[in-house]
Amino acid sequence: MRKSIILIASILSVFFLIRTNSKGKQITNHLKGIVKNTISKPSYINESGDSISTRVRVPEGFKRVTYPQGSFEEYLRNYKLKKYGTPIINFDGSEYFAQHWHDAILEIPVPKNGLQQCADALMRIRAEYLWNKNLQHKIGFKFTSGHYCSWKQYAEGYRPKINGSKVKFLKTTNANYSKSNFYNYLNLIFTYAGTASLHAELPKVKIKDLKIGDMLIQPGFPGHIEIIADEIMNDKGEKMYLLVQGNTPAQNVCLLKNFEDIDISPWYRFAENEPVYTPSYYFDKPVFIRFK
Repeated sequence: MRKSIILIASILSVFFLIRTNSKGKQITNHLKGIVKNTISKPSYINESGDSISTRVRVPEGFKRVTYPQGSFEEYLRNYKLKKYGTPIINFDGSEYFAQHWHDAILEIPVPKNGLQQCADALMRIRAEYLWNKNLQHKIGFKFTSGHYCSWKQYAEGYRPKINGSKVKFLKTTNANYSKSNFYNYLNLIFTYAGTASLHAELPKVKIKDLKIGDMLIQPGFPGHIEIIADEIMNDKGEKMYLLVQGNTPAQNVCLLKNFEDIDISPWYRFAENEPVYTPSYYFDKPVFIRFK
């Protein structure tokens, strides 16, 4: 017992020293989650589950919202996971300092170049879905400058010539439609796009209209963004969601616990004009956006 008390006290001490929200205020609600996580396991986690839908159980009275087979929503819901307990690893091979935030690690490689940060990881998920569905012509994102850069354009050999906020696309190389060149394209997107460009480019979504694939965003440099990876509903029409994030520094993409409402963790509820607390970020005025 004494060891448990010392362990909890140590965790809380470290947490107070290193974790603050975006305004410099300590997110004290996380302490509840850390303490409970130290003394008990979440009740909605199936440790043997190898996908989001099989790792996280549905609370009594709720059912998963149905989406068409092959849809982006089903793609996210059934995303493959690493073995339960896998730690979050940074792009340089080091372990991230906070290993108590997640209930799952998604099977998304983390490039060693450090470019695949929070928004980048979600753009990669979207782009890979379109690639796998043979919808490569729909792959494209705007730079922070507002200039649209499509995979089709890049594959044809066009490259951006950037001068401050001015961008021109010039054909400078032979066409290359290979998968390896696709990842070269994504590295370019990771360099010149992010939360600010996604916030400016994509349509906003009201809380009542949320679905899998919508993203909770705080634009900025770096800002932060998280994506809804599952959705459930009860007979009253009440909904709950799962959140997934990449992060800065570039690291494994993970499914987040809910320290604000630990009784339903990792599920989240959202309400209009209500702030959203997640383990690594505090969204004071939550805004949701949707891929086109």
